[in-house]
Amino acid sequence: MHQFLHSQIFRAIRPQHLTAKSNFSSFSDHALDDSISNKVLALINSERPIEPALAELSPSLNRQVVISVLQSQARLKKEPLISFRFFIWASDTPHLRSNFSNKLMVGMLLSSGNANSLDSCWGLLDELRNEKMSISADAFAVLILGYWRLKNVEKAVDAFGRMKDYDCKPNLFACNVILHVLVKENTIVLAMAVYNMMIKLNIDMGCDTFNVLIDGLCKNGMTEAALNLFEEMTNRGILPNRITYTVVISGLCKTKRTSDAYNLFNEMVSSGCEPDSATYNTLIDGFCKQGLIDEACVLLKSFQDDKYDVGIKGFSCLIDGLVKANRFSEAEVLFQKVLQVGLEPDIVLYTIMMRGLSDAGRMNDAVSMLRDMLGRGIVPDTQCYNVLIKGFCDLGLLDDAESLKLEISRNNQIPNMYTFTILIRAFCRNSLLVEAQQIFNSMEKLGCSPSVVTFNALIDGLCKAGKLEEAQLMLYKMEVGRSPSLFLRLSQGADRILDTASLQKKVEDMMESGLVLKAYKLLKKLAASGVVPNVETYNTLIYGMCSAGHINIALKLLEELQLKGLFPTYATLMYALLKVDRDSDAYKLFEQMNANGCKPSSSVYKTFMSWSSKRKQMSVTISFWLKYLKSRAGVKDEVLQSVKECFEKDEFEQAVRSLLEMDIKLADFDSTLYDIWLTGLCLAKQAEEAQKAFDVLEEFNVPVSPPSCVLVIRALCFKGELNKAVDVFLYTLQKGYRLRPQLCNSLVGALLKSKDKVIVALELLDRMKSGGYDLNSHLYPRTKSLLPHIYSLLKVDNAAAT
Repeated sequence: MHQFLHSQIFRAIRPQHLTAKSNFSSFSDHALDDSISNKVLALINSERPIEPALAELSPSLNRQVVISVLQSQARLKKEPLISFRFFIWASDTPHLRSNFSNKLMVGMLLSSGNANSLDSCWGLLDELRNEKMSISADAFAVLILGYWRLKNVEKAVDAFGRMKDYDCKPNLFACNVILHVLVKENTIVLAMAVYNMMIKLNIDMGCDTFNVLIDGLCKNGMTEAALNLFEEMTNRGILPNRITYTVVISGLCKTKRTSDAYNLFNEMVSSGCEPDSATYNTLIDGFCKQGLIDEACVLLKSFQDDKYDVGIKGFSCLIDGLVKANRFSEAEVLFQKVLQVGLEPDIVLYTIMMRGLSDAGRMNDAVSMLRDMLGRGIVPDTQCYNVLIKGFCDLGLLDDAESLKLEISRNNQIPNMYTFTILIRAFCRNSLLVEAQQIFNSMEKLGCSPSVVTFNALIDGLCKAGKLEEAQLMLYKMEVGRSPSLFLRLSQGADRILDTASLQKKVEDMMESGLVLKAYKLLKKLAASGVVPNVETYNTLIYGMCSAGHINIALKLLEELQLKGLFPTYATLMYALLKVDRDSDAYKLFEQMNANGCKPSSSVYKTFMSWSSKRKQMSVTISFWLKYLKSRAGVKDEVLQSVKECFEKDEFEQAVRSLLEMDIKLADFDSTLYDIWLTGLCLAKQAEEAQKAFDVLEEFNVPVSPPSCVLVIRALCFKGELNKAVDVFLYTLQKGYRLRPQLCNSLVGALLKSKDKVIVALELLDRMKSGGYDLNSHLYPRTKSLLPHIYSLLKVDNAAAT
């Protein structure tokens, strides 16, 4: 109990009436009047009612006496209800209240280890209400804490809601307690409703209240709302503390706003607020997760130079970043440095290192590290095992993976949803559908509910195996768990709930009516109403149906998805339609997409451009390219019109030049579109236009992909433009591309067979060798056979010249 009440979540809970000067760790400096304490003890254990007699003693009492009485009652194991009645009376007087008394009272009520003592308190509260006695909000806060400690969240929420029945207004302490509970339970909508109620009641909030809410908003991905609340807090004149800054910095990092996070960190230091290791580690972790590893290293060094101690967690963040950036050798060096400086690796760091080894396919080393961890007395958790299981699955070693799954239980851990999902995905990937389904079916028997990711893994496997009916059944299984009646009821009537705003209003209305528990149950029911199929689920099924030729079923699934207000990755469906020669349906879907107000993504345009260019339909390719350009911000109409006219006149070089002059300055510049168009020109045998377009792209330093380079070289060779083909090949050498032997031999062979290009061929071979090509293995025998003949011709030419 003591440990629970001193955990981080409750350390910030401090009633406004308890000042920083209060100190109850020792009473040696507070001489207590034993006779007064004894009088109070005798009084509360004999008098009925106790309040009139206590009122006479009130002038002689202080908070130390109240604590002494409660401690004596606990030590003598007196009836907790007697102590609770005394506590209620004392907490109604400001100078007798204390946070320490609250903690003592919670401990006494929970001494039996069950909810009986807490439940019996309601009878006492009824009695006091009938006697017209005043009941302070601290009494309800104690009950909320007690129920929360017993993990009975509904009763904790109900205790807060029932304050109204006893004519008791919530105070800051009670509100902060319930806010912690609600945020911990991921019912942030209800927590914000409590906050709005606090504003209406003019409760003078402190930093603690905002810390809880900002943290909850950030953890629910509502960073903008958290920043607005942070601004509101400062506008109220409430100075952020270390926890506030750390929470906001973490939220900014999670949304990849590391620059803003670093600026806020500097603002924090400038304001005189001392960061702690959690702050430093949050910032380092944020930089690493965004891939700014070198910057994170500089940050770590600057913290160390400033004598900030980041500890094992700071190093773990950086090592994790190095692993995710595929810089594992550096991660290993840093891990060894951690050991050298005397820091003890924890389970988090071991898990990070094992993930790096597993990703590198070094499973023997990863398992050795697991044994080393066990040797140090660190018991691996499920997440640690999951890393190794995934490593074995990636290598196709499914038996080893399943053996590790069994080992989880032997170490008193439980396989979780991620364990099963990893295995299901691996078995599907290896075409072991029956085994994958058996694993899926065993989940619920072990009390583990599949997530949407688990469902998607199995649905994807079923679709790829052609078992489309079974895949659809899995979709319906997901839908059944959604409690359709609940959603139907919420979406009907005058106060329909269709979005977050209407849900927030519904919850606040319920709060106003005192239906706090009902609001809580509604939110939890919505959250636990089953596994909701997401867009990826439908995309997988739609693509599977289209690939199998079941286009009408795919379109029906699309309709279902749209009725739910969701939109698929249209490119998936359009590509599938195009693949089965349903071009007209794909175009109709594109038009429908625009008509529905759904702006096509760049991938949709790329799908149509790629398909039409592969079919040598350049006019269609250009048409979709122009439509895409028109949809983008910053594209000037006059430039677009000029480009359109150039295309109509077949002035491709000028069209590309005009486009690039404008396009390359835009934030969303995408070079792949030029690649697609270049591919189309090559496939349409328009070698000259392709070569001119290539030159313009090179001029503007726009990278041309290796496949496009190959197509340009082939098109130029087909037209006999060998010198230009060589220029493109030299471009690939410069870019570090390594082309396949077939193309290289075709080009070199063509040059060698043409007498006036022999020197060019030999120079090209020399450049290839310098560029890292192994000519001995790369050149075909028939190409090599031309080389002696060439050398003899060169000797004859040289002799004639002399």
